[in-house]
Amino acid sequence: MQDERDLVLRIKDIDKSFGATHAVNHVSLDFYRGEVRGLIGENGSGKSTLTSMIAGFQQPDSGEMEKDGKPYRPATMLDGKRGGICILVQEVGTINGLTVAANLFLGNESQFATAGMISQRRMQAAAREALERVGITEIDPAALVDTVSFEDRKLIEVAAAMNSDPDIIIFDETTTALSQKGRDKVYEIIRGMREANRTVIFISHDLQELESICDNISVLRDGRLIKTLENKDVSVEAMRSYMIGRELSGHYYREDETASCGDEVVLKAEHISWGGVLHDVSFELHRGEILGFGGLSECGMHELCKVAYGLITPDAGKVTLVRDNVEIKNPETAAAHGMAFIPKNREREAIMVSSSVRDNILLTSYDKVKSGHFIWGKREKQLATKMRDLLSIKLENVDSPVSSLSGGNKQKVVLAKWLANDSNLFIFDCPTRGIDIGVKASIYALMEELKAKGCAMIMVSEEMPELLGMSDQVLILRDGRAMGELSRGPDFTEENVIRMMI
Repeated sequence: MQDERDLVLRIKDIDKSFGATHAVNHVSLDFYRGEVRGLIGENGSGKSTLTSMIAGFQQPDSGEMEKDGKPYRPATMLDGKRGGICILVQEVGTINGLTVAANLFLGNESQFATAGMISQRRMQAAAREALERVGITEIDPAALVDTVSFEDRKLIEVAAAMNSDPDIIIFDETTTALSQKGRDKVYEIIRGMREANRTVIFISHDLQELESICDNISVLRDGRLIKTLENKDVSVEAMRSYMIGRELSGHYYREDETASCGDEVVLKAEHISWGGVLHDVSFELHRGEILGFGGLSECGMHELCKVAYGLITPDAGKVTLVRDNVEIKNPETAAAHGMAFIPKNREREAIMVSSSVRDNILLTSYDKVKSGHFIWGKREKQLATKMRDLLSIKLENVDSPVSSLSGGNKQKVVLAKWLANDSNLFIFDCPTRGIDIGVKASIYALMEELKAKGCAMIMVSEEMPELLGMSDQVLILRDGRAMGELSRGPDFTEENVIRMMI
């Protein structure tokens, strides 16, 4: 048992509501120095709300917090940072139009000032040192952050947080959008925090990841603290059970052991090449088939999805919707012919964050709610409500802003948008990225329902169990080239897939 002298943060009876939603329900937790504490729970369980209060982004309705034995009640994130607590979230936290160095030292630029003038040379040199301290050497501190990849922007945020020398750092699904290389850098930083007797609070939906790096794990459900488990006592099945309050079948993927689909080819890609990323790739998609794309990072599978939907124009080759004899050259044509695209980055590519759930759901289906030139508000609400109920989206009113939803419920809104349009060919690019196992299970069930109805699906996945668990066939890409296909059956194994990937 941890000694009381190691206690760094105590939260006592913390409570927070948003209208009728009781987001955090009288939670008490202790956090210790030298500890990596995992927080898990389904989307909407209260994890992010709890940590946002710890960081000062939001204030509790009631309850107390103590930091190093003294009352702690930050009114802003700056207060939290001054108190030695930093938070990193899933969304981009850097500011466009500023350099990497300026983002690293935002709010502390005065340390590089002489006679009121900021020395860019000194700030960039300090930024280079800050990046190198966390193992980042390939990012130019003088570059505009707009020109840097999403992954590198997240690593810049990590470097900025570490540069403030925090007692506690909160990773709120920070690793979700990172490659394995990026994740490994974060894991190294976490290990360094532990060795330096600092504290890490780590939120993730990847149960294996949590199990491997956390000392203990606290489970939240419906805003309540359910249990804190020591890592040595944790299993994936136990975590699942505590998270959702019921036993979840270990095979929530498909249970059939052989491929099954119709003979009809609905989509054909022929000799696709693009931008030095894809090289002479061909495939066919059949009615009622789930065709998986798999491979290592930067193999071209995400780009191939975009070519199939007309978001990228190939340098050579073509994509044809066979049933309609239409070449897919742009997303407008794809959508008009019943194709749907669920992108990897839903925040930036799939939803209108500033709009309501209703507006997002109806984005592709206004023709269903209008009469002549008039759109009927009653029909709008009926269709949006129908989709909400169909997908069990957790919200009371479809006119609520989509920004208020959890990641899993936002993904359900994206799916609802295409289901409302009666789409029958779906392209899923990492459909379960950053969502909890309960929502994952509902998406898998939906895919099986669509398959049973004869809908065709392409699914890109960076998770091997998901790729094998849901696909009829898997097209393996390596360095932008098709290495072959494997069909669901006795040879449909991780070993065989990995052999083709590498």
